[in-house]
Amino acid sequence: MDRDSMLKIFKDTDYVHRSGTKEELTAAEYLLNECVKMGVSARIEPFPVPMAEIEEAHVYADGVEIPAKGLFLCGSGEVEGELYYMPATDRVSMSKAKDKIVLMDTLGIRHFDYQDLVKAGAKGLLFQYGNMYHPFKDIDERDLRPAVVGESEKLISAMLNAGTAVELVKKGVKRVKIVVRQREYEGESHNVVAEIPGKRDEYITLSAHYDTVSNSHGAYDNMSGCVGLLGVMDALRGKELNYGLRFVFCGSEERGLYGSKAFVKDHEAELEKIPLNINLDMIGSIMGKFISCVSAEEKLEGYVSYLSCELGFPVSTKVGVYSSDSTPFADKGVPALSFARMARGDVAPIHCRLDTLELMSMEQLEKDIAFITEFTRRMAVSAVCPVSREIPEKVKKELDEYLYRKKPEH
Repeated sequence: MDRDSMLKIFKDTDYVHRSGTKEELTAAEYLLNECVKMGVSARIEPFPVPMAEIEEAHVYADGVEIPAKGLFLCGSGEVEGELYYMPATDRVSMSKAKDKIVLMDTLGIRHFDYQDLVKAGAKGLLFQYGNMYHPFKDIDERDLRPAVVGESEKLISAMLNAGTAVELVKKGVKRVKIVVRQREYEGESHNVVAEIPGKRDEYITLSAHYDTVSNSHGAYDNMSGCVGLLGVMDALRGKELNYGLRFVFCGSEERGLYGSKAFVKDHEAELEKIPLNINLDMIGSIMGKFISCVSAEEKLEGYVSYLSCELGFPVSTKVGVYSSDSTPFADKGVPALSFARMARGDVAPIHCRLDTLELMSMEQLEKDIAFITEFTRRMAVSAVCPVSREIPEKVKKELDEYLYRKKPEH
């Protein structure tokens, strides 16, 4: 795949395609067509996702309405109480949340912190988004994720711009009222699955998500990963491989890895035939260091490091859990690793309107794809996949914490 072809894909998908929307389906159909144009067999696999339509959302500070957006899936109703700014989630801070509208310092909340707030008697939640010094005052549309709520009650919640949140604290606002009315329903998202057969009836599975958040066109996060999959596909189609290659373009990653979770659930009977998952999430940025996070035996980290030296391509490696679509595979016992080119947020921002083609370098993307392709090729032509099918205890512990099965010790 040449640079002009890669550039065209970014331009053709230069729009918001949030989970469960018709725009996300349009992006899925586009990627399907790109696979078919290469002569690679591909299909779309739908899966359910929780959705909501906000009918009404208001936040009042001491009786004056302020700019805000209601959180999807937080339920419907209205709550009013004293404003409590809570920058930390320690026990002392939590003890003061009873009957309060709690203003968090964060964009979202983790499961165990949410459970603690419910137990503490919080009435409602306010989150904040963005940079108060940016000229635009965007407010992202987010979910109160079902995995966060669990079996607890839903707290009526809203999102503010960071600048608005600062003003509330600065002015000493006393009381806040949150009103949210919404229709919650089951929607549909989609994975695009393409396959290049090998001699064995086993498939190394490569993944990348194509959905975006509500106010981003997602060039860096993560159409870059999807272009990476297409680049690997183009380079290895028609080649003699021992292991087949299965490419999964995941929907709905941004809302909690829904696409990859659906894939491993729907293909659970086939997981024994997947010796390795290779995930791509944010590559090809103008600046940033290339990293590999290995959710598998330490020997794989060493192999990636050795390959880096052999090919003269710098890679920073570690063993652990990466917050992306490699995680559901590792959680099911499939050795996995994620590749990414990580840049500072002030030069390659994600989850905002600034994540556009301007962040990308087709030259760097080409180099990143070349390394990923060579790694994939070596795995696919192996007489036996060299990666042991075992997940280290350290990684299992991180998975338990990441997937909210255990409260982090710290």
